[in-house]
Amino acid sequence: MKRNVLAAAAVAATAVLALTGCGGAAGPAEGGGGEDGKTPLTVSVWNYEGTPEFKALFDAYEEENPDIDIQHIDILADDYAEKVTTMLAGGDTTDVLTMKSPMEYARYASRGQLQDVSDVVGQLDTENTANLDAYEVDGKYFAAPYRQDFWLLYYNKDLFDAAGVEYPENLTWDEYAEAAKSLASGEGGNKVYGAYHHYWRSVVQAIASAQTGGDLIGGEYDFLADQYQTVVDLQKEGAALDWATAMSQQTGYRTMFETQQAAMVPMGTWYIAPLVAAQEAGEVDFNWGLAPMPQISDGEDITTFGSPTGFAVNKNAEHSEEAKAFLAWAAGDGGAAAIAEIGVVPALQTDTVTEAYFQLEGLPADDLSKEAFTPEETKLEMPISDVTSDIDAILAEEHELIMVGEKTIEQGIADMTKRVQGEVLN
Repeated sequence: MKRNVLAAAAVAATAVLALTGCGGAAGPAEGGGGEDGKTPLTVSVWNYEGTPEFKALFDAYEEENPDIDIQHIDILADDYAEKVTTMLAGGDTTDVLTMKSPMEYARYASRGQLQDVSDVVGQLDTENTANLDAYEVDGKYFAAPYRQDFWLLYYNKDLFDAAGVEYPENLTWDEYAEAAKSLASGEGGNKVYGAYHHYWRSVVQAIASAQTGGDLIGGEYDFLADQYQTVVDLQKEGAALDWATAMSQQTGYRTMFETQQAAMVPMGTWYIAPLVAAQEAGEVDFNWGLAPMPQISDGEDITTFGSPTGFAVNKNAEHSEEAKAFLAWAAGDGGAAAIAEIGVVPALQTDTVTEAYFQLEGLPADDLSKEAFTPEETKLEMPISDVTSDIDAILAEEHELIMVGEKTIEQGIADMTKRVQGEVLN
């Protein structure tokens, strides 16, 4: 079985001395009382200024808990996983660690670097907390989610109206493809694509996995064939921007949608807040809406994929009890209300939270958009295990070869199967 653990450990060891310089507003807590007798609670975050959910959470929590002084440890987003790995390897005492992805969480939890917070999770509204199972490890929880992102369909109402195409209400993938062809128009600089599929492999593979029940770490990938056929056919027919052009030009999904070069864009809910902000700034001047992710067959429950973002308590935390109290608040009603007000989707999904979310100025409030916000099932983007990282790399490489046409769909899927079974699962 191929592992990258040693390589990761080497990176962590060489980077540990540089860690001190990565901080932002504050360094790790030193224990005891902080300024004005308040208890300092240190929290690792990424890109604090560009990620407004952190300020929203911290301000709201301090207002409710005036004896707590939250001090954030700011880390560049692209460096976050490596820096936190280095911090933990060096015995850092930051109280709360933000879990940017389930894969990173699984790594820290398996190494015994996080505290068991099953008692915190036991206090939550578990029936209405999305993707909680992503944090379960052998019946225990080492993090609690406060945010949930899942995929849905963004669409440009004006382009649909101009083309005389009905809004994308509960489409199948075949109907989605037909709509994309009908919406495509123009040439050259005036080209409008019916759909834009970003170059991430998840756009094809995670959707197919969620809706067919296929296992992305299982070593058999025939379940991907139909979804690949849909997106490859659309780019061959000029209804979707071809993958090679998107990749070589590093085309952004925001650019494609906000400049009206694409009528439909499957994307995660994290895009809602910046799209609303662009609209408020006058950078987006068209009518748009949200629709449920298309499904394989007509009449199916809406199934999509996503992943949580959560908080964990460092095994070496200076203030463990205060840290656990913060986790419980952030994953509950208080945290949900704080981030819903700025357009970020909370992990806690109740009718009250959803209603509050759609009160945000600029959000489309039509019934289809609200329906898109409440899929029947949201599956984890990729199962978490000690082989996930290695399989992810192989699937990404074969995805690229299929999308640029260097391999047929059949050959690419056959090679995924052969490589994952031979290089990872053997």
